[in-house]
Amino acid sequence: MFKKRFLSVFIIAMLLLLAACSSGSTTVSKTPQKEKPAAPPKELILATTTSTQDSGLLDELLPIFEEKYNAKVKTIAVGTGQALEMGKKGEADVLLTHAPASEQELVDSGDVTNYKRVMYNDFIVVGPSSDPAGVKGLPTGEAFKKLFDSKAIFVTRGDDSGTHKKELGIWEKQSITPAGDNYVSTGQGMGPTLQIASEKQGYTLTDRATYLAQEKNLKDVVIIVEGDKDLQNVYHVMQVNPDKNDKINSEGAKQFVEFMIADDTQNTIEEFGKKEYGQSLFFKYTE
Repeated sequence: MFKKRFLSVFIIAMLLLLAACSSGSTTVSKTPQKEKPAAPPKELILATTTSTQDSGLLDELLPIFEEKYNAKVKTIAVGTGQALEMGKKGEADVLLTHAPASEQELVDSGDVTNYKRVMYNDFIVVGPSSDPAGVKGLPTGEAFKKLFDSKAIFVTRGDDSGTHKKELGIWEKQSITPAGDNYVSTGQGMGPTLQIASEKQGYTLTDRATYLAQEKNLKDVVIIVEGDKDLQNVYHVMQVNPDKNDKINSEGAKQFVEFMIADDTQNTIEEFGKKEYGQSLFFKYTE
């Protein structure tokens, strides 16, 4: 009898103990796996003309590229001549410039590869609304000759940029070598050059995009000559040959070239400026 009671009490105690352990048990939490840290963005050095910077176009495009490719673009906005020289020396990964003849020299020498047309706009001659030289509406060559003969103030960038190269080409076609106190060289980008032309009530050659972007900051500067076929302003993008420097980001440069000629980017380029200025500052390049 005693054994039976003991056995019964023992069984009940064990059942109660098991129940208590079951109800009080805790689930062992697994240590959450840490997410792998995102790879740091890889730097891409872009050497480009001041017009892409001063117009605001790069502010529109670069954030899209950086997010898509986990990149950090370091932009060096200089005259096209300086940008191309950086390409020759292997001091940049990718170039965006607007001096086709000079660019072709780098293509032929093998300094750059993957050379693609991106967009275009045009050059214009701007000057004071009073037009003291009387050149408004003239063909470009005639206007330059009259500007020279009348000793009107002409402000040149003088920085071997694409715009400067275009200007020198126009003078050369007229067999003119400009010089003298009325030929003012700034050695600066298009924005500052426009400001100086405004202050001196002089004329200058500019790309249309920078003029429209800066117009509100200029005093009495209007378009004097425009529309000539010779004034088309074509931009190209190209990779710097990776053989120039073992630190060149060749993969990023290739991605940038592909990005610039992609349909979505081309549409963004063509839409840029329409809302603010009532017209596109650049046009996509359709073959």
